[in-house]
Amino acid sequence: MIERRTPVALTIAGSDSGGGAGIQADLKAFAAAGVHGTSAVTAITAQNTIGVDAIHPIPPDVIVAQVRSVVSDIGVDAVKVGMLGTVETTGAVAEALDLVGDAPVVVDPVMVSESGATLLDEDAREALVERILPRATVVTPNLPEARVLAGAGEGATAGELAAAIRRLGPAAVIVTGGHAAGTDLLDDGGGQLPIPGPIHADGAAHGSGCSHSSTLAALLALGLPLREAAVEARARAGDAVAAGLRDVGAGPGPVDILGIAARRARRPMP
Repeated sequence: MIERRTPVALTIAGSDSGGGAGIQADLKAFAAAGVHGTSAVTAITAQNTIGVDAIHPIPPDVIVAQVRSVVSDIGVDAVKVGMLGTVETTGAVAEALDLVGDAPVVVDPVMVSESGATLLDEDAREALVERILPRATVVTPNLPEARVLAGAGEGATAGELAAAIRRLGPAAVIVTGGHAAGTDLLDDGGGQLPIPGPIHADGAAHGSGCSHSSTLAALLALGLPLREAAVEARARAGDAVAAGLRDVGAGPGPVDILGIAARRARRPMP
């Protein structure tokens, strides 16, 4: 009897030296969901809980080479695409997605960091829309990102934004409310599904978007249908925000997708 292969998720994203977002958050989320995590780094950032101090893009050919190396040996069951940064990087990621076959692709359109730093150049936004979104199984913008992608103003509803973005080519869109607004909205062409969750106004925020989208990718790698995966990813991301590591750094602490805080609370004091 051949033993079933361990599911594998690939993150194509930037590195966060503070460990709260980017590939570091993605790999934690993959592990928490029970899949093996692999990565292709698109940029190296000097970053902590307060802000982003520097960004160094990885050469485009090295991005493609990372993905090719993973695919050729390990395989990929789902992909999460995060920080792209430049038009050159976006082109490289589009080329790399040609290597992953029919694996579902979750795109988190990272445009601005939680500290306010710009993480996607203006010309790269057009490349994201033209070359990445049509490849996506699901796109997971927050409300500000959704307004940019849809070219809509403050008055547009989440439903209108999701429908407008889906017309750009992705099979499905989840406009995330996250810890700030509470309710996500999924538009998969079969109707719009609100996905409510608790609001954690005092919770940690750093890495919440990364953890949500990478958890979603991991659940798709496990074979869950999109609607079921979306509901479960919202719940897990909300729990991770509620249990945020508030004692890590001077800014908003990272989300706790691995349950470190819960394990620490159960550990007997010396």
